[in-house]
Amino acid sequence: MGIVNRRNAVLGWTVLQVAKRVAKRKAKGAVPSIDPETKRPNKSLVASLLGAVGGAFWFLRRRGHDEEGPGSA
Repeated sequence: MGIVNRRNAVLGWTVLQVAKRVAKRKAKGAVPSIDPETKRPNKSLVASLLGAVGGAFWFLRRRGHDEEGPGSA
């Protein structure tokens, strides 16, 4: 009897389907969102947005500084 047979294939497929459902549920729960009770964004969403805006500002500022040329400092 080989390792790859119909029973093990079905068992592996079932485990994969269950694992995908669990992973989707965990990923959905980890995403920062708006609190349904207070209708306000939660703290992790606010921190993520501030970090993204700060990173974009830093990137654009550094990019503009680098494009001025080698002799303009």
